[in-house]
Amino acid sequence: MSDNEDYADYTYSESSSKSKRRFRDRSKEVLSKQAVKIAKRAEEHERFINKVTHLLGVLSFGGFCFLLGARPQDIPLVYCLFYVVFVPLRWIYYRFKKWHYYLLDFCYYANTIFLVDLLFYPRNEKLFLVCFSFAEGPLAWALIVWRCSLVFSSVDKIVSVLIHLLPGLVFFTIRWWNPATLEAMQPEGTAGRDSWPYIEDKSYLCTWLFLVPLVVYTLWQVLYFLIVNVLRRQRLLRDPEVMTSYRELSKKAQKANNTWWRLSGILGDQNRMLMYIVLQAIFTVATMALTVPIFLSYELSVVFQILKVSAAVWNGGSFLLEVMPRQVILKEKKKSEMQPIQSQNDK
Repeated sequence: MSDNEDYADYTYSESSSKSKRRFRDRSKEVLSKQAVKIAKRAEEHERFINKVTHLLGVLSFGGFCFLLGARPQDIPLVYCLFYVVFVPLRWIYYRFKKWHYYLLDFCYYANTIFLVDLLFYPRNEKLFLVCFSFAEGPLAWALIVWRCSLVFSSVDKIVSVLIHLLPGLVFFTIRWWNPATLEAMQPEGTAGRDSWPYIEDKSYLCTWLFLVPLVVYTLWQVLYFLIVNVLRRQRLLRDPEVMTSYRELSKKAQKANNTWWRLSGILGDQNRMLMYIVLQAIFTVATMALTVPIFLSYELSVVFQILKVSAAVWNGGSFLLEVMPRQVILKEKKKSEMQPIQSQNDK
């Protein structure tokens, strides 16, 4: 082959490789611009959804407050509708996120009992007292202690708040504001007395507001331990992305090195799960004991409802004004860190 032919082949090869590089660079540039456009559209879509969710949340909460004052007898039906609609949807969403073991937590166990009581045994005095203990005990105080936030732009946070807040409002309404309940509250020996829910015997109250609920709680704790730590143990070990309440709480507590993390490590790292169960049991016993005076005092009940709602709203404000700005800053920081890498790739 002649030198001219070799040179022609070399020139053609170099020209072809330059064309390929230009095509590749042009493709990267187009894809990069498309990615930016898609990201901007996604952010705009997310902002729009947040605004709509916030609007619907405020209107729904306002409507619920109006209904609470105007027709308190309808509040249990609102709660039942909320439960049968949003809890199944939450399971689907959590299953996708690998958070579905959260639905084995005590709050869902208790809410299922509430639903059974309101739909099938609405005049059962003893079951009512057990439900009152759960609703105004562990669930209500979890709302405060675990800092549930009423953020109207987040459906997930709204549902989390209502899972803990709504049952207490329902049973408070039945106890003190429901016209049928007020009519039935007659002392023993009075004509037309209905035994529910007028209670004179304090030992009876302590039994059904504290001892029996504690037994029902213990049953849940045993079932939870068997399912999560025995039956599904290998599944959880294989996939660290699958979340449980204990995993999430431990992760946050270890990162913050807070009091909970130090208390759970008293018996050593290998017994943190046991300490978690013990601490949760102490919390449950303490909060259930407080339901007896709350049940007996209207004034204390009203103050407690105000405290719960105020805590949720306050935490929501803290989230919007403190947590969300930090999240935005971190997000922008990650973007700025990715830009040099993207520029190098484009080159």
